[in-house]
Amino acid sequence: MLSILSYIRQGEPFLAIIVILSRCFVVFCCMPIHELAHALIANKLGDDTAKLKGRISINPFAHLDLIGTIMIFLFGIGYAKPVPVNPARLKKPRRDMALISLAGPVSNLLMGFVYSFFSCGLMALNKSDNVGLYAVQLFFDFAVSVNVSLAVFNLFPIPPLDGSKIFESILPDKIYFKILQYERYIMIGLMILLFTGALSTPISYISNFMTNIISFIPRMIFGV
Repeated sequence: MLSILSYIRQGEPFLAIIVILSRCFVVFCCMPIHELAHALIANKLGDDTAKLKGRISINPFAHLDLIGTIMIFLFGIGYAKPVPVNPARLKKPRRDMALISLAGPVSNLLMGFVYSFFSCGLMALNKSDNVGLYAVQLFFDFAVSVNVSLAVFNLFPIPPLDGSKIFESILPDKIYFKILQYERYIMIGLMILLFTGALSTPISYISNFMTNIISFIPRMIFGV
């Protein structure tokens, strides 16, 4: 996954600008929908904590986390403020926590699917290599890429990512609570892995695979 600085070093300022704009779009439009999905499912399953905290909202400033937002611009993946959930208010806490956690990544994949229609449609429309249409197409290409990467990243079974909550739902209580004790240290380890680029290859590989899947129907419809 090429960063903004990588494009600048390669003498591609145009692509760097498109990446910046697409990541702004993800931060201010897509990440709030990711968190809104968590909050809506939690409310649906009986816990109105997120609703009372004002998290059933598309207002980005209700959801954004400073470090997670910076990570989006630096690495193309990051996180927002976790949606507060009170397991005591859920009928089946383990199962319901898994469903609530799954809602966010699923929303990113759905957004990636929708944006791939725009990208493929513009690709099919731009027969004369119009620079403006090409720029908008690239914007949606990167929006697809970042959304899919966010979904894949968040599904990793590493605390405090969404995938860890899904994975923990099938663990015995003893192991589950043991993991929670070390969540802060695991998060530090995750940050180190991201800064060193150790996760870049697996995330890119899985993201490319998922992007090909979600773009299959749009590509087939538009013949691109």
